[in-house]
Amino acid sequence: MTKRLRLVIAGGGTGGHVQPAIAVYQRLCASTSVDAFWLGSHSGMEQSAANRSGIVFAAIQTGKFRRYLSLRTPIDLARIPVGIAQAFRALQRFQPDVVLSTGGFVSVPTIIAARLLHIPSLTHEQTATVGLATRINTRFASVIALSFEQSRSQLSTRRARVIVTGNPIRSSLFDGSGAAALQTFGLSPDLPLVYVTGGALGAHAINEAVRNALRDLLAISQVVHQCGAASGNGDFPRLLDARAHLPVERQNRYIVRERIGDELPDLYAAASLVVGRAGAGTVAELAALGKPSILIPLPGTGGDEQTVNARVLAEAGGAILLPQSELSPTRLVTEIQGLLESDRLAEMGEAALTCGQRDADERLAKEILELAHIPCP
Repeated sequence: MTKRLRLVIAGGGTGGHVQPAIAVYQRLCASTSVDAFWLGSHSGMEQSAANRSGIVFAAIQTGKFRRYLSLRTPIDLARIPVGIAQAFRALQRFQPDVVLSTGGFVSVPTIIAARLLHIPSLTHEQTATVGLATRINTRFASVIALSFEQSRSQLSTRRARVIVTGNPIRSSLFDGSGAAALQTFGLSPDLPLVYVTGGALGAHAINEAVRNALRDLLAISQVVHQCGAASGNGDFPRLLDARAHLPVERQNRYIVRERIGDELPDLYAAASLVVGRAGAGTVAELAALGKPSILIPLPGTGGDEQTVNARVLAEAGGAILLPQSELSPTRLVTEIQGLLESDRLAEMGEAALTCGQRDADERLAKEILELAHIPCP
């Protein structure tokens, strides 16, 4: 019998770090027996994701590596050795065959501890801009897996082997039904559907632009809008109020939700166009599914990583890159209307596909099994 894979997952903080780990874990479970243990942060979303997947979870201390002066820097620096010690003890107890890191600063102590214990490890970078945590991990990891070939030139490593796998997405996203989405949301097959998303937390700037453009947008399309939790940005009640002030026939064309869950595969299948941020997960999904998009990167991220992500699709012809500084209700309507009334959407979808890797989860699972010396099925 093939031995069970003992896997430690390290990483988290945001959905962009969590979802790839879940996708790879599910792929591994489909091909072999897996005992998994997740080391994450105290405040990220990875604990709930681990619990939903039946993975044992433990939190460790972590510190943010800042490239600027901050009063919190001494505190965070003191947490790093504590986190390494906690990860070291956890790895000693669990005795994993391999460690999978999907990024975030919480991954660094575990990758260092794995190196000290001579446990092979793989770090996956989701964004086109290689983050500082991944750069640190290159000194200790066995393999660095990138989502984009363009990122390879940013790394200089003599220890880790560098490969390009793409960014894994949930396999369920490939099984969506557009007809099911229209039925779920009570929409018509006779109007194009625009899916607007600001990511898991929502995006206030996008929400406001949509709110002020609703009448014009709903004259040419139907809109499903994922706006983020009201507790996070306060936009959901305002959007509901804006919907209530629309003519009744227009209200039925606008669906606003704080969160999109299991409906996402169907919604992607039904959408003619996606408008959203350019987080690594969103870009990976759009590319793998071949969905045309208007991407509005979150400004101010480290290395302006969302703009770099968006540029990958835009330069291939699969997306329009709209900087937030240029976003307005009028500009948003103009861009959406221009695409919906043209014949570019199909071409953009095909172009987006050229940037995607539909089998990224399989590629990463294969690398992990090889590191663990378990035959690939």
